[in-house]
Amino acid sequence: MIVRIVQMIFREEEIDNFLALFEERKQLIRTFKGCNHLELWQDEHRKNVFFTYSIWDSEAHLDHYRFSDLFKDTWSKTKALFADKPNAWSVSQKMIVNPD
Repeated sequence: MIVRIVQMIFREEEIDNFLALFEERKQLIRTFKGCNHLELWQDEHRKNVFFTYSIWDSEAHLDHYRFSDLFKDTWSKTKALFADKPNAWSVSQKMIVNPD
């Protein structure tokens, strides 16, 4: 399992356009092979800052999505709305074992 977190900062006037695009594409992404979960988060204080949080079976599944026509089209439309460059992290959850 791999978790992908992407931070995106939008121009204020483009927030509604981004939300409409996400609404249009979210189900296609959620049903993409290897995607187990997708959420959209919004910063509590900076309303133009959003994060996608997605869970993938593997990095190979994530990469397959990242090189797909769906991603390329969605990302090109999303990038046009940015106020600043995005940040992305691929992380894996680790269990912390209590030594007791």
